[in-house]
Amino acid sequence: MNKDQFVIGVDYGTDSVRSVIVDTFNGKELASSIFHYPRWRDGLYCNASQNQFRQHPLDYIEGMVQTIKNCIKMAGGTSVVATIKAISVDATGSTPVAVNEQGVPLALAPGFENNPNAMFVLWKDHTAVKEAADINQHAAKFDINYLQYVGGIYSSEWFWAKLLHVLKADEEVRNACYSWVEHCDWVPFLLSGGKHIRDMKRGRCSAGHKALWAEEYGGLPPDEFFSSLDPVLKGFTERLYKNTFTSDQSAGTLSEEWAMRLGLSTDVIIGVGAFDAHMGAVGGQIEPYHLSKVMGTSTCDMLVAPNADIRGKLIKGICGQVDGSVIPGMMGLEAGQSAFGDTYAWFKNLLSWPLNELLTQSSVIDEATAEKLKNELEGKIIPELSKQATLLPLDKNAELSVDWLNGRRTPDANQLLKSAITGLSLGSDAPRVFRALAESTCFGAKSIVDRFNNESVPVKGLIGIGGVAKKSPYIMQMMADVLQMPIRIHQFEHTCALGAAMFAATAAGIYPKVEIAMETMGGGFDIEYYPNKLHAELYQERYLQYAELGRFVESHSKID
Repeated sequence: MNKDQFVIGVDYGTDSVRSVIVDTFNGKELASSIFHYPRWRDGLYCNASQNQFRQHPLDYIEGMVQTIKNCIKMAGGTSVVATIKAISVDATGSTPVAVNEQGVPLALAPGFENNPNAMFVLWKDHTAVKEAADINQHAAKFDINYLQYVGGIYSSEWFWAKLLHVLKADEEVRNACYSWVEHCDWVPFLLSGGKHIRDMKRGRCSAGHKALWAEEYGGLPPDEFFSSLDPVLKGFTERLYKNTFTSDQSAGTLSEEWAMRLGLSTDVIIGVGAFDAHMGAVGGQIEPYHLSKVMGTSTCDMLVAPNADIRGKLIKGICGQVDGSVIPGMMGLEAGQSAFGDTYAWFKNLLSWPLNELLTQSSVIDEATAEKLKNELEGKIIPELSKQATLLPLDKNAELSVDWLNGRRTPDANQLLKSAITGLSLGSDAPRVFRALAESTCFGAKSIVDRFNNESVPVKGLIGIGGVAKKSPYIMQMMADVLQMPIRIHQFEHTCALGAAMFAATAAGIYPKVEIAMETMGGGFDIEYYPNKLHAELYQERYLQYAELGRFVESHSKID
């Protein structure tokens, strides 16, 4: 192969988008750039108290343009343009949006610019809890179990529940909505100059894990399934899709408009999109039966296994099992925790309340100094809490928490659930409560591993990727101790973007299959955490307490 063949991986996260230019010959990063969504940062279109989290497509577009152009400039400018062969994109999910017949998100259409229901419904948006419950109840009426490949429980975080909620909540959007599109499918369509929704290549990953697509059904469940649930869904299956595409395939080439806008060639291949954790698993060099944990604001846990091993098995309570959703030709199984890094961020924000609300009112220091001091202290809170929590002796009677600040994704999705902290006393200081929260996220990880093992899908190893995995030795060591399994941390900083780059190289034909791209472009692991056997018994006892507390919390939860 030619040495000078570069690709771009674009990774849309919850708070920001990052792009990387990667050398396909050795996986070396030539440039990277991050853009934080300004509208999201300012809290626009969101209402946390109502679990509403929406993102404007302009944040996505502006971020992609800026990061790709920055990367090109850093990598050499015009001299590198001819060497860029492909772009692939991953995004959070399920993060769908209402579009018109041309595939344009309604928030980009006149009259809908500031309507949250016309924007992307972020994965963590839980406004569709009632609709998810209705889908689960409705599915039981059919001879075919249309939920069998998504763990048997449909989640409010997913495609159809969100569509139903938006259509019922907003008549204007309902009348203008021609179809419903995942973020990871829309961006490749945009870049390749798609003009009609029927021409959009929908990814196998998003369709199978969130939209109930399955080869066994010949595509999506029939219209009768949805229209008998609610008439507002009538006709949507006809305007969606029957066929899906794995991410090693091309979605087209860069359109003239976007080639000019980005300063690239129209020969650039655009790969079929997928969810961030699925491409991140490839970037993190996933192996069969090794659980790849993408640890960011939430976790998405991916496991791949040979199709022959999974044939005939239906894994209960996970987020789907889909042939080719991670690696074409293998079964991709998904699980995850709805709040991981978000748990620590919530506690940091709780502790930061005086800094945010009172410091600028100080009569002792000026406003500019107060702002600098606030930023400095906020950046030190989690590292210092981790340092102090490490010094605490292990105690089976210490404060205890469950990790459901944003509901429960796996096992057995229930976004209605809330978190709880017990065992509080006058001696419960910030490091002790932080330790309880950290333990809860590790116990949540153990419940996922236990579910796979109990369903005869053995977890043979753990691969950690993402921001928390790279930045928090305290939490990673605790997780190794709780799970009593070693955890390898991938060396690449932007692993999801690297996975997208690997798929771009495959879609462009530089590599015949993604496994070869993964082997060639993967840089391996830079640290491994080994379990402390002396902590095994105590953490097992604590885990049983966590499970008991979880059962109590769940027994007192209900849909209003």
